[in-house]
Amino acid sequence: MDLQLLYLFNRTWTSPALDWIMAVVSCTELWVPFMVLGAGLGLIFGGFRARAFLLCAGLTLGTIDVLSTKTLKRTVGRPRPNDVRADVRMVDIGKASPRLLALGKPLKIKMARPSEKPVEGNSFPSAHTVNNVSFATIAAVFFRRRGWLVFFPALLVGYSRVYVGAHYPSDVLVSIPLAMGEALLLFVCWEMLWRRLGPRWFPETFAAHPSLIT
Repeated sequence: MDLQLLYLFNRTWTSPALDWIMAVVSCTELWVPFMVLGAGLGLIFGGFRARAFLLCAGLTLGTIDVLSTKTLKRTVGRPRPNDVRADVRMVDIGKASPRLLALGKPLKIKMARPSEKPVEGNSFPSAHTVNNVSFATIAAVFFRRRGWLVFFPALLVGYSRVYVGAHYPSDVLVSIPLAMGEALLLFVCWEMLWRRLGPRWFPETFAAHPSLIT
């Protein structure tokens, strides 16, 4: 079933337009400047909730990456489909530095060539999915109805990882609840730390904001 869905998303439900969209969505390096800019504007011009959100999101992503994602990748050791299968399309934006310049170049589309050497198991979980869904979960906690909208681009990123041949569908499907659970658990930790340390370290701010989401 997993392979059938992989072929469906990666080889059947495709088009030149989707190739371009999914390659762009899947390329983290392309979006880093915009994420840094958005975070900087939020820290400078945002209020307490915006700054608390950015701090919690950053701590959550860093903690999950160090304690969960990398550990699971090593433990599970599942190779990526484009590392072990020759019938998977690999879709990526062109080479350029900075990466934004690649938008004006043709896409790189080719069939995967399995490596003859042992490959690292980097397929499960999908770090792209875990990071984006974790971020969306924290956004939903802080901004409620508006925050839930962040799940749409987060899920699109997950789908794009299957489309470009970097992950199996099961990698993405399991990564979604995993990321949501970890993000919610970590938010509870950040809230407890704020309620414990806030009155001592930032008494005036804590008096106005006894909770991170107020």
